[in-house]
Amino acid sequence: MTIKELYKLYQEHPCITTDSRNCPQGSIFLALKGDKFDGNQFAMKALEQGCAYAIVDKTAIIQNPELKVQSSKLIPVDDTLQTYKDLAREHRRQFRIPVIGITGTNGKTTTKELIATVLQQKYNVLYTQGNFNNDVGVPKTLFGLSKEHDIAVIEMGASHPGDIKTLAETAEPTCGLITNVGRAHLQGFGSFKNVVKTKGELYDFLGHRGESLVFINVDNDRLMDILPDTVWVAPYSTNLENVEGCTVGEVVSCAPFLKFRWRESDTNLEERGERGEEPTWYEVQTQLIGAYNIDNMMAAIAVGLNFGVEPADINRALEAYKPSNNRSQLTVTEHNHLIVDAYNANPSSMRAALDNFRLMEVSPKMAILGEMRELGNSSHKEHQKLVAQLAESGLDQIWLVGDEFTDLPSSYRHFHNVEEVKAAIAERQPQGYYILIKGSNSTRLYQLPELL
Repeated sequence: MTIKELYKLYQEHPCITTDSRNCPQGSIFLALKGDKFDGNQFAMKALEQGCAYAIVDKTAIIQNPELKVQSSKLIPVDDTLQTYKDLAREHRRQFRIPVIGITGTNGKTTTKELIATVLQQKYNVLYTQGNFNNDVGVPKTLFGLSKEHDIAVIEMGASHPGDIKTLAETAEPTCGLITNVGRAHLQGFGSFKNVVKTKGELYDFLGHRGESLVFINVDNDRLMDILPDTVWVAPYSTNLENVEGCTVGEVVSCAPFLKFRWRESDTNLEERGERGEEPTWYEVQTQLIGAYNIDNMMAAIAVGLNFGVEPADINRALEAYKPSNNRSQLTVTEHNHLIVDAYNANPSSMRAALDNFRLMEVSPKMAILGEMRELGNSSHKEHQKLVAQLAESGLDQIWLVGDEFTDLPSSYRHFHNVEEVKAAIAERQPQGYYILIKGSNSTRLYQLPELL
């Protein structure tokens, strides 16, 4: 079958499942294959549970005689994952709506959430749930598009060169935003140069598409250097000298939640028919920890203004947003105030978190930091840089978790894993601290808040 023929079949059975444990009656089972699983082995089970058809790899039918019995209900393809992406793209093409693609090393999930929150003040928005931002999650999100949606916000993650190119070709965004570029997943990318190139694949797609719009932080030289000449630009900044043509903002305070103020550009005002008026400064009290989140806020403001969301509605949305999933959260317990950012960590996000924690006017301060994973040959060097930064942080207690941390001052406590940390907490509960908890998700520091 061609993709168009498959899509017609999908229209008759508009539900695709990749989980044999969840097979709605009349749905289509698509057998994905990974390092530790093979969905082709569950195709028969999916059909027995009510799926109308099963899309499987051609080789699976050859290797498994049992599948030949149900050949009329099996749809063999060369590559089920590629078919999944192609079908999702065909579905996306049925909707003439703006699609915003978002990527970046740090802040892309928070920025996606903020943008969706702002746009929901005026539109019915489809947006990536959780962090379903890979070559399985993006198609899954796209299949959620319906005629009720006015706009889509699609998050795109990457850990290898070419990842963003593939996701952009699947989602076909009409506009896009790169939050920043940092030293993360170096083991997969091979070098920081490849990180920049891969994130820039979103710009490449938009530049070749023509008449595309890029929302860009003009303070970021790396992003400005790779910006194509063939796109429209909606600029934002936290440098008040960048007034002309820019929506600008600045931090007012972080005590501990971020408060900032912003104003729209003269260009925005002119487009809204408010010629000659002085831009109004708006002050926003957020529920996010971290001065670094002003960049994410400004991105959401720039997107909201471009799509006609009124400033008052933008501010209301940003003030109401509450973080989740262990991202920039403040949790007050019986014993401590916890700043939980335990979903992920890389050198740039760790540096930003510590800089912000150092500036917070609270005391006493304690940090429980997990090692940063997937840094390849740069891992030891980057962890030593972090240890050096900690020496200047002025924290009252420092606990480090993971074997990448070596050559530590005697005042630091070192743990091999999170289980050792749990034992230390059980032995002597920290009391009265503001505690920053941050590390790569695989270090499992997200298990600590309920103990502190």
